[in-house]
Amino acid sequence: MTTSFTEIPVVDIAGLLGNDPSAQAAVAAQLGKAAREVGFLYVTGTGMDPALYEDLVATAQDFFALPTERKMSVYIGQSTNHRGYVPQGEEVLGGQPRDVKEAYDLALDLLADHPAVRAGTPLLGPNQWPDLPGFATRVGAYYDAVLALGRALLGGFAMALGEDPDLFDAHVTTPPSQLRLIHYPYDEDARDVVGLGAHTDYECFTLLRSTAPGLEVLNGDGVWVDAPPRPDAFVVNIGDLLEIWTNGVFVATSHRVRKVSEERWSFPLFFNVDYDTVVAPLPQFVPPGQTPGPGVVAGDHLFAQTAQTFRYLRKQLETGDLVLPDSALAPSSFGQLARQGSPR
Repeated sequence: MTTSFTEIPVVDIAGLLGNDPSAQAAVAAQLGKAAREVGFLYVTGTGMDPALYEDLVATAQDFFALPTERKMSVYIGQSTNHRGYVPQGEEVLGGQPRDVKEAYDLALDLLADHPAVRAGTPLLGPNQWPDLPGFATRVGAYYDAVLALGRALLGGFAMALGEDPDLFDAHVTTPPSQLRLIHYPYDEDARDVVGLGAHTDYECFTLLRSTAPGLEVLNGDGVWVDAPPRPDAFVVNIGDLLEIWTNGVFVATSHRVRKVSEERWSFPLFFNVDYDTVVAPLPQFVPPGQTPGPGVVAGDHLFAQTAQTFRYLRKQLETGDLVLPDSALAPSSFGQLARQGSPR
């Protein structure tokens, strides 16, 4: 259970990225404290080239400024592996109000002859790239860099659990880790409307950069706390899978985007493990006499949550062209929102 925090902690992870075991352990301890008590943190000291983010923002702005028909030429609903443009109203989280945003979704760009693609693994395959010079190169460069940063953070979280840093490495070979380019348009009348409904993230954790305020985090008292962007810092939040692995010691803290009056650009990387990874409580987090739950298959959980959120996939569920995994959970089954109900 996260505490009644009023601000988001900051962790400098430069020591984690070095070769000094004591410095790595010190950073891991801070990561663990933030994950247990808040579920959200700012991460600095990443060593990433600032130009990668600057290029990403400029490229996203160029794409979303295109006419609707050009953006719809890479509509996500025409993809076989959930990649491409997401128009306003396409995504609805858990029956909540229509989100005021548009997005572009991508992940590992795998060729058709990749073994995982040939096997028909959901959510894996090629990206849809718009006909926009430099788009694939710039966005791909940022994706590669932030995915590498996510691998380092995963090792830090493993250390925070008292495990070797490579505990999860075998499960991160071809993960469906998605990068979203999100555009919240300017609307002077939108000072108190939902830009993105309250939810938790379905993966291990998220690495986020954004250009303007709007993100809010739910604390242990059911109060929303602002998490505005900080220069040269990522916002990192715990996702469903780390909550499961730790049997609730790490909490997938509920969050939302509100008060979107100014134009806002947001870039979350949802760091995941391989599709077939079975995620269940680690033994050290199961009290004597407690029978742990069956856990989830990482990819099935992501697929089921996605299918219940996007209109084009929900239509396929309604017609029977798409079937949820037997283990599918209802949206918002994790985090403070699931534990507390409607917050203040």
